Amino acid sequence: MKRLALLVNLLALVTFVQAQDLSQSPWHVTAKNIDPNRYFGVTVANGMVGLVSSLEPMRVKDVVLNGVYDYYQRGRVSNILKSFNHLNMNLDVDDRRIGRSDISNYQQSLDMQRAVLVTTFDVGDKVTVKHSMLALRHLPYTAMSMVEITAKKDVKITPMSVIEAPDHLSDVRNFYAEIDRPHVTIGLMSSVGNSPSGKLKVAASNSFIFNEAHGSEPRVIHEDWDYNMHLAKFYKRLKAGETYRFSLVGSAISSSQHNDPHNEAERLTIFAKLEGTQRLLQRHEAEWSKLWQSDIVIEGDLDAQRDVRFALYHLYSFAREGTAYSLSPMGLSGLGYNGHVFWDTELWMYPPLLMLQPGIAKSLLDYRYERLDAAKQNAFSHGFKGAMYPWESSADGSEDTPIWALTGPFQHHITGDIAWANWKYYQMTKDKTWLRDRGWPVIKAAAEFWASRVERNGPGQYDIKNVIGSNEWQENIDNNAFTNGMAITSLRIGTQAAKELGLTPDPDWELVALNIPILKFPDGTTRENATYDGVTIKQADVNLLAYPLDIIKDPATIRKDLAYYEPRYAADGPAMGGSVLAALYARLGDTEKAYQMFRKSYEPNKVPPFGVLAETAGGTNPYFATGAGGMLQAIINGLGGLELTDTGVMQLKVKLPKAWKSLTIKGVGPEKKTFVVK
Repeated sequence: MKRLALLVNLLALVTFVQAQDLSQSPWHVTAKNIDPNRYFGVTVANGMVGLVSSLEPMRVKDVVLNGVYDYYQRGRVSNILKSFNHLNMNLDVDDRRIGRSDISNYQQSLDMQRAVLVTTFDVGDKVTVKHSMLALRHLPYTAMSMVEITAKKDVKITPMSVIEAPDHLSDVRNFYAEIDRPHVTIGLMSSVGNSPSGKLKVAASNSFIFNEAHGSEPRVIHEDWDYNMHLAKFYKRLKAGETYRFSLVGSAISSSQHNDPHNEAERLTIFAKLEGTQRLLQRHEAEWSKLWQSDIVIEGDLDAQRDVRFALYHLYSFAREGTAYSLSPMGLSGLGYNGHVFWDTELWMYPPLLMLQPGIAKSLLDYRYERLDAAKQNAFSHGFKGAMYPWESSADGSEDTPIWALTGPFQHHITGDIAWANWKYYQMTKDKTWLRDRGWPVIKAAAEFWASRVERNGPGQYDIKNVIGSNEWQENIDNNAFTNGMAITSLRIGTQAAKELGLTPDPDWELVALNIPILKFPDGTTRENATYDGVTIKQADVNLLAYPLDIIKDPATIRKDLAYYEPRYAADGPAMGGSVLAALYARLGDTEKAYQMFRKSYEPNKVPPFGVLAETAGGTNPYFATGAGGMLQAIINGLGGLELTDTGVMQLKVKLPKAWKSLTIKGVGPEKKTFVVK
């Protein structure tokens, strides 16, 4: 009777843990009652490896490896590579393979604080399963799954680790080896393949971690099915009420990161296996605890709190300090926009990271610095001086925009965006050594570009013709407001940076800046370009001159521009347009309008079951990290009132929305300051 009572209590505890209500947690995003036809996965990532969740139990939809590009599929341009899917698992229960049709009580919950995706489900009246997946923050190329299987009755389980190759990898080779030591046997399952062009080698390796002492571990059996899939499995019999725990660690790397990816993947997996589950988990959680020292706390609005943390979680997950890798609009959530790097980084995702994680922000700038020579070559090819950064950048920093998109040859404002971002880093850190060695070369080359790019047609008419602005729906226009504004900003940054370093700036830079026009309609409203006549626009352009560029300072002009352009924003435009309006309304003191625009900037873009952001309302291409960057700026720089100036971070006088009790932005800048709005 005692054993029966113990079993009942244990099963009750398991049921409680599995079914606990996380709906009131500001740290959890939970998916249940999932519609299989409307499933858009959530990503766990560590800035190098991205694991996209699957609807299928214990499986991963995609594994995306940062910085690994090759030419395949579409557009005759490079794509970021999907790597081997090395964390997939199968599970047989009493010799029957389980799938979605065999399970119930299926729930997935992302713990943002610990960066762990936990999936729970029942397999009939036989077992309850808890599967936790994480990309280890302290080990950039390594991920781990932790599995707990609780028997409801006596049962036989057969867990399997499966490595599968995406179709685009060629010459795939599968390996299995055992390294026997007195205290442990290390079973290594590995796969190696070539990228589509053969330029790169990609490798993945994994191994089980068992809790048993050596000699009592289950025997692992390797099965080599075909060139694109092999597996390792073991058998275990469980008594009713018994819980069995094990983990799977896997590493993925390419020749972009290491000359010998096959051996390195195996070394990293061996290291992780011998660290053990608890040490890996503790170090992972410690790293995320450091990241969350920089956080945004909203009191009084649970939905907004969770949404803001979800955005922060994604930016923290998609980038990494010390890598010189940048961010694509979709981060590590898939192959959207081919994984290329756009202005989305510098103008949208970089500013909140600079405020809260300057070390990560520096990595994004390092990416551009290391590709400065390619930008100079691009300027040379187009007949200009200095550096002309590509609209779409991937591995080597040359232009990688598909030829059908005219943005490649004509969307020149990105060069100014990059110079502006470099100056912002100096404003934040006052690191003069960095400015001299890495910031100044980029800023100087950008100023030289703009001085050569203008057409000098007389005082006030140093025109910038034949461009595409941030509103990409109008092509090959003249004197675009945002492009001209960013050119002026870039030239003046060049002058200021030179003086900061004790250098003599080129006097021509200020002359050019003074004569670049910002066009106006007769009533004083800023005109988007020389031929703009009021048509619908894709996204913010003119309004960016007030924030973040601070070129237009007069509140009356800012309001006039808002009144004119807000109704002209496309309903299906990208998420970040509304976030600019939210920031501007907040800074003008119209807090309730700002709050309304803040919610509007992202809520229509949420897709089920987790609420990950699509690029547009009704879109299906998540996760749109650019939109996350915009919404965070609406909070930090709008409703929070933070402003980064030459004297550091200051806080404007702003008011709190009625729906909120307080807003706290903590861990700001190198000094980890805290700012509060009540």
